[in-house]
Amino acid sequence: MVQTLAYGAWPSPIDAALAAAHDGRPEFVGFVGEEAWWTEPRPTEGGRRTLVRRRPDGAEESLLPAPWNVRSRVIEYGGQPWAAIMRPAGPLVVFVDFTDQRLYVYEPDAADARPRPLTPVSSVGGGLRWVDPQLRPERDEVWCVLEEFTGEGSTDVRRVVAAVPLDGSAAEDRDAVRELTGDEHRFVTGPRLSPDGRRAAWLAWDHPRMPWDGSELIVAEVAEDGTLHGARTVAGGPEESVAQADWAADGSLLCAGDRTGWWNLYRIGDDGRRTALCSRAEEFGGPLWRIGQRWFAPLDGGLIAVVHGRGATTLGILDPETGEVVNAAGPWTEFTPTLATHGTRVVGIGASPRSAYEVVELDARTGRARVIGAAHDDPVDPAYYPEPQIRTFTGPAGRDIHAHIYPPHHPGHVAPGDELPPYVVWAHGGPTSRAPLVLDLEIAYFTSRGIGVAEVNYGGSTGHGREYRNRLREQWGVVDVEDCAAVALALAEEGTADRGRLAIRGGSAGGWTTAASLAATDVYACGTILYPILDLRAWGSGETHDFESQYLETLVGPLAEVPGRYAERSPAGHADRITAPFLLLQGLDDVICPPAQCERFLAGLEGEGRRVAHAYIAFDGEGHGFRRADTMVRALESELSLYAQVFGLNPPGIPTLELLK
Repeated sequence: MVQTLAYGAWPSPIDAALAAAHDGRPEFVGFVGEEAWWTEPRPTEGGRRTLVRRRPDGAEESLLPAPWNVRSRVIEYGGQPWAAIMRPAGPLVVFVDFTDQRLYVYEPDAADARPRPLTPVSSVGGGLRWVDPQLRPERDEVWCVLEEFTGEGSTDVRRVVAAVPLDGSAAEDRDAVRELTGDEHRFVTGPRLSPDGRRAAWLAWDHPRMPWDGSELIVAEVAEDGTLHGARTVAGGPEESVAQADWAADGSLLCAGDRTGWWNLYRIGDDGRRTALCSRAEEFGGPLWRIGQRWFAPLDGGLIAVVHGRGATTLGILDPETGEVVNAAGPWTEFTPTLATHGTRVVGIGASPRSAYEVVELDARTGRARVIGAAHDDPVDPAYYPEPQIRTFTGPAGRDIHAHIYPPHHPGHVAPGDELPPYVVWAHGGPTSRAPLVLDLEIAYFTSRGIGVAEVNYGGSTGHGREYRNRLREQWGVVDVEDCAAVALALAEEGTADRGRLAIRGGSAGGWTTAASLAATDVYACGTILYPILDLRAWGSGETHDFESQYLETLVGPLAEVPGRYAERSPAGHADRITAPFLLLQGLDDVICPPAQCERFLAGLEGEGRRVAHAYIAFDGEGHGFRRADTMVRALESELSLYAQVFGLNPPGIPTLELLK
């Protein structure tokens, strides 16, 4: 029997512990012989990631026990952290451990199986870090990206393609690492070798560009002694982003570039001419936030597995001769940029609004797709899941704003007919990213209690071409704020949301948008700010990591030319404008958005006669984005308590967050 109860008071089986236990997703799939492997999160084991092996008989095993943590810190966001091959005696795997960032080699089927270090430790700055390994057993080496700090500053760093011997001779000897490229480029990806081993291809870019602004595809010849010669740029440039490159089985070079305004696939001939394989106004690539991401993977027979779409992504098989794409049948409406192929088999990671991310295998010959790992298992009755709507709103100057709307939903409760629901606008991070339409128990945590959620893919988000992405150029803190406000107000005006009970929340760049929105508008009654950027001048002058240290040159404008813009838009300098209550959550080990930003922001709140209700919770051992289950539980419960106090809600069983005034 359906009961009537006020919004926010609906009892829900989706508690914070359940949401935390299901946070994270499998990543970085690969084939090792006939076996499929991937990494998986372990939120209850300190937030580490393990490496999972699926044997041909379907049996799964975690290859590395705690505390091993398969995760790279190169450019802080990391990337592909492992590579493996199958030998007669069993697999040989190379991986990066998060704690010391060393490369390790491991033979799990050996009698004395234990990881052995391949690279040394450096005491200089952030040390030595590795990512995107490619095994070269014929040379007894692994080729990868080396990130080496040369000083104590966050930007005292160089990156090169390097070769590490598999015999362990470099474990204590930095000089035993063979550098394959110079450090003429600030950023590089790992090399991809042609089938005959005679050519290598990799991507590179330089400050102040981010890889989605412009990058270069470089090809070099591989000599008999394993050195690289004749490096030349064959695609990309200052205004073209090449998101990925790889070699087809016939030795031709493939890449995903956005020269038309969309990341499409091309074949590059020996003469440098480029042939479009599937010209569409949709994306076959994306923003390279982590080194080694893959939106396409060639199959042996000439077909290409692709993750593609517009505003969402699906898994398909592209015939490069006809340009036709046949998509995998199944419930998945979103695939992440990780693919691997073996024969006619394709492995990726997919999700949907009714299922979390799971490892999916597609047979390119039969078209059959099935789940082979991290299978979604409903932890509660799916009737408690939200029922999202895909919406397009109209913003300032008539521009489109894409959003996902999650109305309050409960199988056993409705609100009184004269009550409108509270809504929270979610601003995604990046900001050059987007919010995918997939099952998220953090969203369900709120919607099943009677609080609506609106995920806004504001101007600057990916998935809608370069023109939409470029809306945020020099407009960060303007377009994102306007678009989020436009969606919130539109929901109120159409009678979907209560105008007096609107909130906003976001992490990282979304935390910036949240704080900027509270400082610049009167739309929201409160907000939740997670590990945010708050002080543009400091963040753009050395108070962040190297990868994003000049990101603001395009998002805000050149600091040397428009310093006033940095000051005017920064919430840290205008905390006195904030009158709405807020919750601020921060990891104390965050080197991307450091705690100092929060401390200056909070100091700016202090003023004669000012009383802004707020709470600040800092978490030891957490970095940029929370990974530990206990942290996520406290963060979610604190956020709900904020909304309860501001909106006048009565959620059962939630600890009360103490708000300072």
